[in-house]
Parts: sequence; structure tokens; C-alpha cells
Amino acid sequence: MLTQHHKPICLSLMAYDLPLWSVVETDATLYQKDSERFHVLLTEPLIQEDLSPMPTPVISPTIPTTPRLLWLEISPYRVTMTMQGNGKFSYRHFWEQGVYGVSRYWLQTESFTGSHQMRLRNFTRSLTLQGQPFPQRLRVEYELWAQQLQIGHYVMSLEIMS
Repeated sequence: MLTQHHKPICLSLMAYDLPLWSVVETDATLYQKDSERFHVLLTEPLIQEDLSPMPTPVISPTIPTTPRLLWLEISPYRVTMTMQGNGKFSYRHFWEQGVYGVSRYWLQTESFTGSHQMRLRNFTRSLTLQGQPFPQRLRVEYELWAQQLQIGHYVMSLEIMS
């Protein structure tokens, strides 16, 4: 039976060897698939870059207004994270401890010729899910690889408040 709960969450991504750190605090919907499998669905706040020296109140029609949806499928054994919805950029990561998974990124072009996909490998160093009967903390530590070149060591962390 599929049950759902609305919970405040904190999702963070940090790189050990690059100046990268991002945190999203928002509400999410937690769906219980079975005793060990859950889906977490959240809307990521819209990111807008304003490169002008003075902020302008006018909203450009080219800035996407569609929120970005993050969907995590979590279990003690594997995690899949998908981002979609803003029309320009999407990704999907698959992590399983001790396994080389796949990270895919899609870039949409302005023309109607389609999208371009970039596929990278990730090696999951550790995957930890804590909390019973509902998850409270998820931590995934992984390396990202482009062929034989390591392009970073990352930690993705999800905290689900009670």
C-alpha cells in the first residue's frame, strides 16, 4: 500500500575537492513503497541568475518559470535521484554501494533539434540510510568519473525531519 507523508527536508551536496556546496531546505512528500523502499518528491527553488549590476523587477520571458522537481528513490541498498522540469537541464544519478553507477545529464537546446546527453560513471564509496520505520538520514559518498579521469569526490546528504 502506497502511503504518503509531508515532511520538511534538508538536501545538500558537497564536493571534497572542488569549491562546491549547495543546500536546499523545503517541504517534501515521502511515499512509502514497502518496508524498505521510499520515494521522496520535492520542488527545488527556482534558480535565476541576474548578471546585471542593478536588479530589475522585469521578468524576462526567456527565464523558465517551471519549478525543478527532484525525485529520489531510496532504499538501504540503492538510490536513484532524478531532476527534471525546468526545460533546459535534467539529470539522473544511480548509486549502489561498491558499484560503478551511471550519472546522466541532458541539456536541451533552443532549437527543436532535440537534446544532448552526457553520461558519466560514479563509484559509490558508501551509502547509509538511517531511521525506522521511516528514513531520517541518507548519505551517499561517491566519486564522479569521465572515462579514466576522476572529476570529483562528492557527498549527497538528505535529512528528513519528523
